[in-house]
Amino acid sequence: MTAGPMTADEMAALQARAYTHMPPWSALALTEMMSSPLALLVTAPNGFALARVVADEAELLALAVDPDCQRQGIARALLVKLEHDAHTRGAETCFLEVAETNGPARAFYATMGYEMAGKRGGYYRQKDGPAVDALLMKKSLTFG
Repeated sequence: MTAGPMTADEMAALQARAYTHMPPWSALALTEMMSSPLALLVTAPNGFALARVVADEAELLALAVDPDCQRQGIARALLVKLEHDAHTRGAETCFLEVAETNGPARAFYATMGYEMAGKRGGYYRQKDGPAVDALLMKKSLTFG
């Protein structure tokens, strides 16, 4: 894992391939987020994790792995590195939202130690169809 050789254009293109069920972020939106001093980015050749750290909380904003490279441990490695770096910045808890309909992602986050913390109705726009609820998940980053 490295700390940022992927450009916003590359990240947007990768996210468009990985997020087939919903509109991806634009390169401009990714650039704006990454320019914040609160941003935390971890990249790999075929994936990235983007979060923001505010006080003692981290929020995972995006985790994307090229579909041709999924199920090879890339997402797990990205998330572990992101959690470590967020903890180093003072985060004690990491939050994320995941579409209620995204069973594989929900299962992945559960195996990574995330637990249900709430629900946001109609949070995600889909490319086709009605908005989907988001499940709010959280994990303690207090290691040891």
